[in-house]
Amino acid sequence: MKTVFDFMVMPKEQKPQSFILNTELQNHLFTNRIGVVVSTPVKNNTGIKKGDEVVVHHNVFRTFRDIKGVEKKSRSFYENNLYFVAEDQIYAYKRESEWEALNGFNFVKPIENTDKFSIAKEEPLKGIIKYIDPSLMDENIYINSLVGFKPNSEYEFIIDGHRLYRVPTNAITIKYEYKGNEKAYNPSWAQSG
Repeated sequence: MKTVFDFMVMPKEQKPQSFILNTELQNHLFTNRIGVVVSTPVKNNTGIKKGDEVVVHHNVFRTFRDIKGVEKKSRSFYENNLYFVAEDQIYAYKRESEWEALNGFNFVKPIENTDKFSIAKEEPLKGIIKYIDPSLMDENIYINSLVGFKPNSEYEFIIDGHRLYRVPTNAITIKYEYKGNEKAYNPSWAQSG
């Protein structure tokens, strides 16, 4: 089935992990956000192809309870584990073994906090670009650049065992020069997948 504007995506099967008790349907952190493209729309300007893995918005595969407590699927649900996904709900895609960020989005690795007087484990509003919006290269920002971003613009994802922040391109405010002591911060719980 081909649509005019929406991708048809199914959730990627998750590997069985150690026993985790999750009783929260409502929390977006516990929803699957990786899918596989089953078909592409007629109007496709993204480079995404059938079979690619995609990182999607947390509401796409979400299950929730309505006001009466009845479990429901998201409004993206079509049938048989297939979902309609609009282009603006996809942030990156993976073909073979390489992830590519879509225009308007970047994925940033948080860095360890080196301030010995702080209890925070990671440096706020600062990170290393892992997957980049190609338009940022015009601004002399590349993969592995150290950047700063606006407060509340980052959104957490776990991709291939790495905790990353999705940061819109228009929220990146500065490129820092490396001091040489910056180290990516990836907690052990993120690596369990």
